[in-house]
Amino acid sequence: MAKSTLEFDKDEGEGGGDLKQVIGRYLPYWPWFLLGVVICLGLGYLYMRYAPVTYESVAKIEIIDESERVDISQNALSLLGQGTSANMENEVQVLRSYRILKQVVESLNLDISYFQVGNIKTTEIWNPPFGVTKLVTEDSLTVSRSFHVSIQGMNAKITDEADRTYSVSLMEPDSLETELPFDITLRPDEEPEEYTSILFRVELTPVKQAVLNLAKKLRVSHVSKNSEILALSIKGESVDRSEAILNELINKFNEDGIRDRQRISKLTLDFIDQRFLSLSQELDSIEVGKEDFKRTNDLSYIESDVDFSLQRRAVAEDEVTQLETQVSLAELLKKAVTAQSSYELLPVDVGLENTGLNSMVSDYNRTVIQREELLSSVGESHPTLIALSAQLQNARVNILKTLNIYQTQLKLSLRQLTREKNRANTVFSRLPEKEKMLRSIERQQDIKENLFILLLQKREEAALSYAVTAPSIKVVDYALTDTEPLSPKKRIVYPMSLMVGLFVPFIVLYLHFTLNGKIQIRGDLARLSPDVPILAEIPTFKKSRKVINSEDRSVLAESFRIATTNLDTLLPEKAEGTGHCILVTSSVKGEGKTTTALNMAQAYASMHHKVLLVGADLRNRELMKYFKPDSFAYGLSEYLSESRVQWKDIIMGGFDNLDYLKVCFGGKMPPNPTQLLSGKGFAQFIERALAEFDIVLIDSPPSLSVADPLLIGKHADATVYLVRSGISDKNMVRHSRELSQKKQLPNMAYVLNDVGSLNSRRYHY
Repeated sequence: MAKSTLEFDKDEGEGGGDLKQVIGRYLPYWPWFLLGVVICLGLGYLYMRYAPVTYESVAKIEIIDESERVDISQNALSLLGQGTSANMENEVQVLRSYRILKQVVESLNLDISYFQVGNIKTTEIWNPPFGVTKLVTEDSLTVSRSFHVSIQGMNAKITDEADRTYSVSLMEPDSLETELPFDITLRPDEEPEEYTSILFRVELTPVKQAVLNLAKKLRVSHVSKNSEILALSIKGESVDRSEAILNELINKFNEDGIRDRQRISKLTLDFIDQRFLSLSQELDSIEVGKEDFKRTNDLSYIESDVDFSLQRRAVAEDEVTQLETQVSLAELLKKAVTAQSSYELLPVDVGLENTGLNSMVSDYNRTVIQREELLSSVGESHPTLIALSAQLQNARVNILKTLNIYQTQLKLSLRQLTREKNRANTVFSRLPEKEKMLRSIERQQDIKENLFILLLQKREEAALSYAVTAPSIKVVDYALTDTEPLSPKKRIVYPMSLMVGLFVPFIVLYLHFTLNGKIQIRGDLARLSPDVPILAEIPTFKKSRKVINSEDRSVLAESFRIATTNLDTLLPEKAEGTGHCILVTSSVKGEGKTTTALNMAQAYASMHHKVLLVGADLRNRELMKYFKPDSFAYGLSEYLSESRVQWKDIIMGGFDNLDYLKVCFGGKMPPNPTQLLSGKGFAQFIERALAEFDIVLIDSPPSLSVADPLLIGKHADATVYLVRSGISDKNMVRHSRELSQKKQLPNMAYVLNDVGSLNSRRYHY
């Protein structure tokens, strides 16, 4: 038998990271993966069936910028600063404010929730067949309460948290008799017989808690960075409920904006009406004075002989009149500012021809409105409110300073114009002093009349703005809900279930392979000892089929034939008539070396090789368990220790009709097995066995237990080292590799025993 240069498993060891090898490692456990996939897909199906189905409803609104509104009431709206651009962040806060959301909760009765109770799944519903009217006040209900309701004919059976049961009529409220915190009545057009087998649950929640819950669910976001369109979204199980909440929120927000504009217009009307009363009295007083002056001084009309001079004087007087009107308006605004006891709105654009002052008053009014909105949601000690109050105080001081400066400028201009008027009046030096006095009275009358007409115009504009309630928002889309639920989603649940079903068994097996420290597959063995070839993999077999026969064509039999065939390539060439000695050992007991040695002997004998199987494990007579112990009187130990025992006494044959197979048992356990195996007698035994047999298979003790295998290895041509899948430790493999590298066990090759994956293979000719 020539030694082959083929190293039949070295490449496999070097390619341990190959994908095919990795797949081959996990493929034997395909039932685990199949079971994991089936279980996870089943759980995914149950989750899809019984998990709460959540939908997302979305509505879009556009905040209307009042500064861009083209309307005949534009001037009236700008009187108190209504024409400023909308602050989008402020609008978002108003939409999410407790005040607005509380109106939505109270309008839709969101503090009362309805559920349909199933055996496993409980679903929130929006329109149950009955209506519930809460009888308790907002302050008296401090915690949520739950009641189960079942319809029984025209009555309802109600069970509270303490399992107390009440029977109430669905036709007439009778809460006073039952002491329930609500009345329940059947909705019109509903047939109670359709709901007799359905169990409902009614939950009463404190209004404050219901508002806070709604605030958590509501999302308000900008559609884009520079857009004035806001997207309102909410998630829930009931599509109708979510859409109703968003639509009602839009209505309440719009109504709130309309009320704000109407309030400002109303304040403007009240202010102008008060000024009308005082101006009317002043004009009446001037008219009476003028009439008395003319009657007393017997005056009627101005003489017409100084027309040219009169025109010059009229121009000067007109300019003086305008300045005095501005002085009066400034004084009027100054009184309105100083008369305020708290932060109130100021009249805007009352006729002052000072753009900066009008802008300061508009900014002041806008801050007042912002402070009032914030005051409705937070306390007076809130930092933002304190900052706004300080801002208003500074603005009021700046307005007064500006008014004082403006009045000073007006007075200077008035003095200049007065001097010019006086120069023009020199031409009238011939006119009687009484005519001058009459002109002074008429000038005062013109000032008051001009102011009266201006305020009358502003009042009409403010009244028009109050009557025309244009919306503060434009509804882009009312609430819409996607037909596909937000969760659970089939396209996510089932793929994830499949992945988890594959991943969990993989992780379990990976941890098993990584942490247990045992040899599992051929690749583990090849990676730890790449320079030692692997003869074959022996599949797991039943105890009743430990030993093969010559007619056996099973996977087990073929595995041993493969092992012997591969072993032949490792055996060195010898002289004609000299056999080969093969040592069979392992690291520890229980790895299958005796069974392997016996089956390899059977495989060699079936190929007509003269085979001697030697039980050299003198401490453990494992080989005799496969035969009849009483049929053999002597063994190897007696042969080596007693001279009277002859060769023929220890060589037995006639097993399974195999004439080519002989067996030498170990015999009785001697007191000194190591001395017997290291002596000349054992060397002579091996020499004679090699002379008479083609193959001498020696079943030796484990290499980690005793030194016997190393002593026997001196006579062996090759070593078959047994490694058992799931039993042999990786450190044992490293130990065997050291023995091979040190040449203590010659021509070592592995046999991987008890490989369960081979059970699935089939061998056919």
